[in-house]
Amino acid sequence: MSNPAVTVTFLPDNRSISVKPGVSLLEAVRKAGIVLPTRCGGKAGCMMCKVSVDDGEVGALRPPGDAERRKLGNQLEQGVRLACQAAVLKNVRVHIPEDPLKAAVRRRLEAARRGEADELW
Repeated sequence: MSNPAVTVTFLPDNRSISVKPGVSLLEAVRKAGIVLPTRCGGKAGCMMCKVSVDDGEVGALRPPGDAERRKLGNQLEQGVRLACQAAVLKNVRVHIPEDPLKAAVRRRLEAARRGEADELW
């Protein structure tokens, strides 16, 4: 009997994808077509694939292993996980860090929609 698929929703894009339980968040990110930088090939070495989950959703991921605990330390308590190490067990919403340039453009567009002036431009 196979496990039913679970849904991973990536924020802030609100993009959802179905995966088998046990799949790493990094695999799910790639399957969803989202860019999340990494250099170590998924070995918890570069720490570039940090993502976060809300408190109520921490149990939707496999508990962190030794490598992830060593790398992240107390950041784990704030919901930060390494996408290459965190495996999906249940439906979960994952916050992907926004590229700084993309974030700046988004903030400007939101301000323009609200009719706010931006002194920097």
